[in-house]
Amino acid sequence: MAAIHFDSYTEARTHLKALLDAAERGRVATVRRESAVTALVDVERLRHHLAMVVPSHAQVVPEAGGWSIFIPGLPVAADGATFDQAVAEMVEGLREYAEDWQNHLLDVPNHRDNWGVVQLISLSNDDQLREWLVGAVR
Repeated sequence: MAAIHFDSYTEARTHLKALLDAAERGRVATVRRESAVTALVDVERLRHHLAMVVPSHAQVVPEAGGWSIFIPGLPVAADGATFDQAVAEMVEGLREYAEDWQNHLLDVPNHRDNWGVVQLISLSNDDQLREWLVGAVR
């Protein structure tokens, strides 16, 4: 099976199984709706790709008897008495940011370009986010 494309939502709905099968196999799968073309992508493939191309650049520093974590360019930071507590707080902060982005920040100029990191956060479980932040899960 090669790339699959449907020129209308109605046609795609009729062939939904073929569209989903193509996406799950990693093939190009698209649907046109009016002037927009949307791609369907398997979630794990997309999450894995985003984790590779969107590095966290997290900075973890010992501070005042505990740990602080921040990501330059993102309005998220966390502190904890232990390294693991700080990472857990950062994961929670990232989830809150992703929710805020989806609700009202996606069109704000200084947040608009965070689409990739928001997708990565939303598609990852907590262990995957920890690994993205600081490397292998501790």
